[in-house]
Amino acid sequence: WWLQAMLLAAGALGKPTARQERARPAAAQHEDRPGFQYDHEAFLGKEEARSFDQLSPEESRERLGKIVDRIDDNKDGYITTEELKTWIKRVQKRYIYENVAKVWKDYDLNKDDKIAWEEYKRATYGYYL
Repeated sequence: WWLQAMLLAAGALGKPTARQERARPAAAQHEDRPGFQYDHEAFLGKEEARSFDQLSPEESRERLGKIVDRIDDNKDGYITTEELKTWIKRVQKRYIYENVAKVWKDYDLNKDDKIAWEEYKRATYGYYL
């Protein structure tokens, strides 16, 4: 399961070999409207976005300024498209790893740091078996 999740994540972050128009699934549909939750989570990560929601506008601006400084790899005072892409990929990768770690406990029923096929079936389909 872990390998499948990592391969899926790698495929999601990889570049297609030929330019193709791709439709997004309905859940990931992006709409520009007040709130911009999709962008908020893509830029900060889901957990970090939640913490930002609790901040005052002043605190939010201050923390965002610190994040922008971290994104600016060459420290020239500007964010390039490549720096922003690198940042978003890093945030998404971190989210994937955190998600795998959270779910791993549910699948590794005997806590041996391995997921056997039987454990996977039991955790996934439990009451059906």
